[in-house]
Amino acid sequence: MSYSWNSYDPASFYDEMFSGKGLPRKESRGIFEFLCGLSGEDIESAKQAALSAIIEMGITFTVYSEGENIDRAWPFDIIPRIIPGDEWSITERGLSQRLRALNMFIQDIYNERNILKEGIVPEDIILSSRDYREQCIGITPAHGAWANICGSDLVRDGSGKLYVLEDNLRVPSGVSYMLENRKVTKRVFPELFRSMEIVPVDDYPAQLFDMLSSLAPDREKEPVIAVLTPGVYNSAYFEHAFLSQQMGAELVEGTDLIVDDDDKVYMKTIYGLEQVDVIYRRIDDSFIDPEVFREDSMLGVPGLMRAWKAGNVGIANAPGTGVADDKVVYCYVPEMIRYYLGEEPLIENVPTWLCRDPESMEYVIEHLPELVVKPANESGGYGMIVGPHAEKDEIEKFRKLIRDNPRNYIAQPTLSLSITPTLCDGKVEGRHVDLRPFILQGENSYVTAGGLTRVALRKGSLVVNSSQGGGSKDTWVIGKRGNNNA
Repeated sequence: MSYSWNSYDPASFYDEMFSGKGLPRKESRGIFEFLCGLSGEDIESAKQAALSAIIEMGITFTVYSEGENIDRAWPFDIIPRIIPGDEWSITERGLSQRLRALNMFIQDIYNERNILKEGIVPEDIILSSRDYREQCIGITPAHGAWANICGSDLVRDGSGKLYVLEDNLRVPSGVSYMLENRKVTKRVFPELFRSMEIVPVDDYPAQLFDMLSSLAPDREKEPVIAVLTPGVYNSAYFEHAFLSQQMGAELVEGTDLIVDDDDKVYMKTIYGLEQVDVIYRRIDDSFIDPEVFREDSMLGVPGLMRAWKAGNVGIANAPGTGVADDKVVYCYVPEMIRYYLGEEPLIENVPTWLCRDPESMEYVIEHLPELVVKPANESGGYGMIVGPHAEKDEIEKFRKLIRDNPRNYIAQPTLSLSITPTLCDGKVEGRHVDLRPFILQGENSYVTAGGLTRVALRKGSLVVNSSQGGGSKDTWVIGKRGNNNA
């Protein structure tokens, strides 16, 4: 296999590596020249080395199929995605700005509700949101930060402009794969990390630990931090185990914890009960406390909400955070930034139609074959329709769904998503990508250098989710600062 670059053509798409056919961007020249110097056998050897490393390191994801859970090796492409450092400096400021405003919004709607009273965000949108929690009214978590970990998905359009596609604030996942992608790439191409200014990402577990520690009720002692997982059958269990191990935190299930009469959370150990100060929960609100939410939940901890309200345990992300995860609420984030911060958004939303607005709904229904339509609270690419790729009967089905429940749907233009070179069946071809950076907010704020690049491995596909045929790449921010210890 030759893997010739001569036939690689970005066509009309914005290419992350090339400014034109055969013309690498300034920040991509180093990796391009390196790859051009590799033979087809070298490339195949590197691909196999990456796969071997993924299997050896146990990097898996779970696919739910016909009632079965199937663990698969993480799909990974060895050609990294390149982002210039000067662009990333602006992007990370925009992401931090966005999460600050979102946290101020959540604090507001569970307390003063000023943004609702002034009509900037319609009250009915919030009260009808699936993830609005009356049980959280009147609460202020540590530092006023409800969403302590956020994964905001970014995309580029045909002009190269970055947009925020959506925010993930409930239990955002994927950061472990960002970290493992870097480890695999360093094993496959170690020489590149000696010759190029690649910004490190391996400080994330330490940053996460520090952020979680800042949520502890008693800041005078070393906190006991627990990662609360639904268990081994959850699709993100690899990440739960990985992060707990990297932080030196305890990995627990609901049955490992109890809330005593003193409204404190304790972990069962072979030495007896040990108080837990902070819980990084990877379980949805509905299941975290059967005393308050779903009575039939076997995943959560009875009394956990009592302990949190009493100020005896920190929870990240805080219960009730999901109200800002609603894709209808997403449409109002630019207004939140202006309202709470008095600033203009540094990163724009993708233009969006709210189907709850009758005029917008009629436009969406009429132009459905041209648009992407998403439900308010689904994730993983489920429940959505990509109009240009949809069959006629699916389009008709969505017209009915939208008319029956307009509040539940938004629509966006089918963006000409950027592409990046990807190894595909013995050739280098362009594949569409998005990017999920991770933002932390506690006592301080932190943004990963780049994030998890997800790539649609199927030709022409815009769906990047691993559960639906997508893969990932290492993401290199180049030239931000002279630290090569990536």
